[in-house]
Amino acid sequence: MYICICNSVTDSDIREAAAGGARSLDAIQEQLGVASCCGSCACAAEQILNEDGPCRGVAVQRAMLAPLTD
Repeated sequence: MYICICNSVTDSDIREAAAGGARSLDAIQEQLGVASCCGSCACAAEQILNEDGPCRGVAVQRAMLAPLTD
């Protein structure tokens, strides 16, 4: 899928660059030209970069379930 329309950069291009060591928006901007024109793709590009990184989700508390009784 195209992420940066201005420079015809796909999500696969970003993942390939990340696998080759480009692990920041600055690095993929330099390598691929992502977010160097209008900038509207910067957020999507960063999300793709962070997909394979450490989990940054929020902690979720699980409720204890009690067995149903008659």
